[in-house]
Amino acid sequence: QVELVESGGGSVQAGGSLRLSCVASGNIPSNYPMGWVRQAPGGGREGVAAIGSDGSISYRDSVKGRFTISKDNAKNTLYLEMNDLKPEDSGMYYCGAHNGRLKGAYYVTSANFHYWGQGKNYWGQGTQVTVSP
Repeated sequence: QVELVESGGGSVQAGGSLRLSCVASGNIPSNYPMGWVRQAPGGGREGVAAIGSDGSISYRDSVKGRFTISKDNAKNTLYLEMNDLKPEDSGMYYCGAHNGRLKGAYYVTSANFHYWGQGKNYWGQGTQVTVSP
């Protein structure tokens, strides 16, 4: 049984920084694609950043140059370093994993951020990020 647990969210002022972590427990291979999606209050989920099964990395346009996704396979941990945060970055941030064989871009632009595709999909409970003006 795979479990994903996010942490690192909080409240910051615009221009501030946060580092999110997602620890994966259970038997999750290191080449599973993993990524971050977010959901603003009253809105749908949107892809933020992802690492594909081939190691390819992709970001949504609005966070490019400000966010950095990385993974430490030895610690089974996915990270999201967020700098120069803006109020529009506020929301619940979820970590996800999938046993597909797709590039990072697929997981950022997916039509469904509750179900990435056939096979095994795993999601954490989320961590809240609030950015004030």
